[in-house]
Amino acid sequence: MGLPDSSQDLSTEMDVDAFRRLFPLRFFERHLSESLRPDGRPLGKARDTIVNLGLVSSADGSALAKIGSTTMLAAIRMEVMSPSTDSPDEGCIAVEFHMPPICSPTVRPGRPADEAPVISKRLSDIFSSCDMIDLKELCLVSGKAAWMGYLDIYCLDADGALFDAALLSAVAAFSNLQIPVVALNDNGRIVAINGEQEENASIKEKEAVNKEKRKLTLKNIPFALTCILHKKYILADPTAEEESIMDTLVTVVLDSSDQIVSFNKSGGNALAGSSAIKSCVELARKRGKELKQILGEMDID
Repeated sequence: MGLPDSSQDLSTEMDVDAFRRLFPLRFFERHLSESLRPDGRPLGKARDTIVNLGLVSSADGSALAKIGSTTMLAAIRMEVMSPSTDSPDEGCIAVEFHMPPICSPTVRPGRPADEAPVISKRLSDIFSSCDMIDLKELCLVSGKAAWMGYLDIYCLDADGALFDAALLSAVAAFSNLQIPVVALNDNGRIVAINGEQEENASIKEKEAVNKEKRKLTLKNIPFALTCILHKKYILADPTAEEESIMDTLVTVVLDSSDQIVSFNKSGGNALAGSSAIKSCVELARKRGKELKQILGEMDID
């Protein structure tokens, strides 16, 4: 069956939704030929993005990030640990990405999503390579006590570009992070002090390690943009439907200075030539400016 020449022919041959389900690639390619996507976006435009801070009261820092329908909730919990002998003056950050069954019909109960550990590893690598957090800031007493930050990111709606949204939610959560107050207890151990304990006179008499909550200094903040390569087309910030149909994905991560932190290609047989790579990087720089503006409105440096 040939591809209809016009929208009128398409509507007469079959319902548009039925054609989209039966011939998804041809449906999308018809739009791409007009430099437009089915959701009305130009090929290089990302979806509307929203970031909200401090939504999890039980966490030391949290943020909700939405890119289109893709939704991520990031929460950070700080705990005191003994630093390693190799890095006695540094704390540590542990990253865990979760995909519960509510986020997508493809995620089955009791069976971990294949993407989850991959995204967890990529996020950890990004934070290490871009030096966004100075781990020495997490030191409490050299060789004896430091902060362990547990970053958990929950995917609430998996509608494409999961890594981009996960990274954005993580950065926003770190910007919202308040390092808890800690003091030495009777046994000489460092313990965190909650709000009620701060009012306790016996605690006040103990030696304070840090007397008030503080924020981390964030530098070289990373931003990500995922693109699809399909024939001669490059689509920025793909939806889950687009990813399932055109499976060559390229993710560019840049830092605050527009330097490339990571370039990752996954799936598909399309070759990422120099021209395509340059185009993806340029789109990522444009996207980075948009995200900086969004985060800047919340006083995130």
